[in-house]
Amino acid sequence: MNSSICRTLSTICFQAGIFSILLSIWIWWIQNGDTPDEQAHAERFGIFVGLWAPTLLILSNRFDRYADKAKELPGMKVEEESEPS
Repeated sequence: MNSSICRTLSTICFQAGIFSILLSIWIWWIQNGDTPDEQAHAERFGIFVGLWAPTLLILSNRFDRYADKAKELPGMKVEEESEPS
C-alpha cells in the first residue's frame, strides 16, 4: 500500500467519523417518539451509532501515520521491481 492509498483511507475514515457523530445526533433528535419506549430506543440507537466515531477517527489517525512514516504497512510485502535481462 502506498502513501496515497493510506491518505485516501485516512480521509474516508475521518469523514465517516464526523458523519457518525452527526448521524447519532440526528437519530436521537428525529426518532425521538411520543412514548417512553420510543424515546429510549432513539437514545440507545443514537448512542450505538455514535460509538463508531472514535474507532473511525482512530483509524484515520493510524492511516495518516502510516502514510507519513512507512512505505509499507506492517505485514505487507514490498514488491521489488526487477529489471529485464
